[in-house]
Amino acid sequence: MVVLVTGGAGYIGAHMLLALRDAGESAVALDDLSAGARWLAPEGVPFINADAGDEAVLEQTFREYDITAVIHFAGSILVPESIRRPLEYYWNNTANTLKLLRACVGAGVKQFIFSSTAAVYGTPERVPISEQSPVRPITPYGASMSMSERILGDVAAAHDLSYVTLRYFNVAGADPAGRAGEIGKPTHLIKAGAQIAIGRRKEKLQIYGGDYPTPDGSAIRDYVHVSDLAQAHLDALERLRRGGASITVNCGYGRGYSVYEVVEAFRRVTSGEMPYELAPRRAGDPAQLIADNAAIRTVLDWRPRYDDIDFIVETAIEWERRLEARSGAA
Repeated sequence: MVVLVTGGAGYIGAHMLLALRDAGESAVALDDLSAGARWLAPEGVPFINADAGDEAVLEQTFREYDITAVIHFAGSILVPESIRRPLEYYWNNTANTLKLLRACVGAGVKQFIFSSTAAVYGTPERVPISEQSPVRPITPYGASMSMSERILGDVAAAHDLSYVTLRYFNVAGADPAGRAGEIGKPTHLIKAGAQIAIGRRKEKLQIYGGDYPTPDGSAIRDYVHVSDLAQAHLDALERLRRGGASITVNCGYGRGYSVYEVVEAFRRVTSGEMPYELAPRRAGDPAQLIADNAAIRTVLDWRPRYDDIDFIVETAIEWERRLEARSGAA
């Protein structure tokens, strides 16, 4: 049994490949390297440099490696960028998922795990957010993923395909063993804070909005460690192999931290300051996103190991140190 991981040279995909290898699973990575890096994918894992929607490459890959399951991470994920560049998001996230699913059906792949997002909920009516909450995306990113979820459900209903869709909340941190982490420009709070903490960035941390209807005025998010997220995919794969029915579940810890609380976590971990300044709210940012995670804990028996904001921050900082050492040695 061989698992294809799309986006395998990216942040979450690389952690997934590590988790699969640690579990004794065989995997193949596919990535177009538009956002990832070849060196992030573990050594010894076959690597294919291609777009996740390249059906000719997919057909050949399914046949050559006898792929039995697909874990799909490849796509565009930045909310503000999606508002500026909606066509790119509908193409990368929705059209390419459709092509990938068509290739899966053609090759007889029966198990599919989809990387979705809490952005499909838009501005939630209640917090924590359950899977029964209305799906009302307010950004092209959220809408593109919601459409992909619908396509996946329809394809599974018509063909011999079972799936697990995981709606992520805020993924952060890095592999505790230092083998993988997030690269590139900082696009979220903890990545940016980690770079400031080690002196890689000299500017102040930007806090986007200080007037939200929250206890301290800053936005609240449910931060989930990337290694726990990878474990959730392993649990999903096990469910599908046992013949479990298709499901859609949230993946978060069920607790939220405000931006100011994350700043305090940085101060605790580093025993230093974290300079910050207020900036205007960003379009598409709800005040709170916190998961109701009862379903994933029940149906997948998911037991996260790294539910600690200080540990998440600590691993993010250590990864930035490794990146800095790598760039200095290059």
